[in-house]
Amino acid sequence: MRTTSDRIRHAISFELVGLALVIPLGALAFAMPVSDIGVVGIGSATIATLWNYLYNIGFDHLMQRIVGTTQKSLAIRVVHAVAFEAGLLLVLMPFIAWYLGISLWQALVMDVAFALFYMVYAFVFNWTYDRIFPVAAWKTN
Repeated sequence: MRTTSDRIRHAISFELVGLALVIPLGALAFAMPVSDIGVVGIGSATIATLWNYLYNIGFDHLMQRIVGTTQKSLAIRVVHAVAFEAGLLLVLMPFIAWYLGISLWQALVMDVAFALFYMVYAFVFNWTYDRIFPVAAWKTN
């Protein structure tokens, strides 16, 4: 399993790289000021960082108990990314609607767009992270 410091490095680097991509792309896609998307992005990233840490430690404990390892196959990575984004979507939608002064429907559309972006991003980021920082126990498998 990953150490606490490794999990913190993972969560922070995930959010920083994600923000650097999503703020300008979101402002462009939704024709909104970068500052508004920036506040939504930073607020969402703060919430997502906490969710990321809790979700990943819970997911790893569940994997360890069920399959005996935290090494993820392609199928498990897809399940991991989809479940992460679904939970985050439910938490972020009211925040987005409130801050931007838009309807829940508009916030849902925006949140789904962000979730789709982050689902692909999470898959690529996590796979890359695992290759750069593998867990020592994986080397014996």
